[in-house]
Amino acid sequence: MSKSVVRSAAVLLSVGFVLTASTYAAAAQPVLQLGSHGAAVQRLQQGLASMRFLRARGMQAGSFDMRTWHAVVAFQGWNGLARDGIVGPHTRRALAHPRRLTPWSTTRGYEVHVRAQVLLMIGQGKVQRAIHVSTGAGGTTPVGHFRVRRRETLSWSNKFHVWMPLAQYFYGGYAMHQFPSVPAYPASHGCIRVPAQEASSVWNFGRVGMRLWVGA
Repeated sequence: MSKSVVRSAAVLLSVGFVLTASTYAAAAQPVLQLGSHGAAVQRLQQGLASMRFLRARGMQAGSFDMRTWHAVVAFQGWNGLARDGIVGPHTRRALAHPRRLTPWSTTRGYEVHVRAQVLLMIGQGKVQRAIHVSTGAGGTTPVGHFRVRRRETLSWSNKFHVWMPLAQYFYGGYAMHQFPSVPAYPASHGCIRVPAQEASSVWNFGRVGMRLWVGA
């Protein structure tokens, strides 16, 4: 066997070992999910906060609560992973090499990235927050460049007979609003559901006339 063949084999074995070791290291760490506690959860929260998926203020450090679950789902959606709110090997590897938060525009406003089920809040020329949302089941949320037309702290839906807190209307009867159930998939009748844990931040950021873009 020639020396070049031996060297090539050694390189391949070395690369394979590095990949295997990396995969094993990710798999060997504990799975984090709703109800988990401890230092590993706190490190996760710190990482999510540094990437704008989680607001540090009001966070229960070391406790995997619903706020943390929504942040994980937003991260997974943005990084093209299955949205389940569980930090296993795949999500952990993505946390080490995350996809950059890139808005369509740096002008102040809201951007709803439907495929990722993520709302970006852009201010001062950069992404301030990335928040998990739930849009219309079956693609019923209008897509396009809109503006906030009106804001109501507590709005009543005559069609669906439900209260919609912190509603910001952007197209006819379609609004972005707080809702009790914001699952990890499109579930609304067309509105943009915002988790209760993030609704006040989203509301306080907005104003009438602000751009609200919805797209894939």
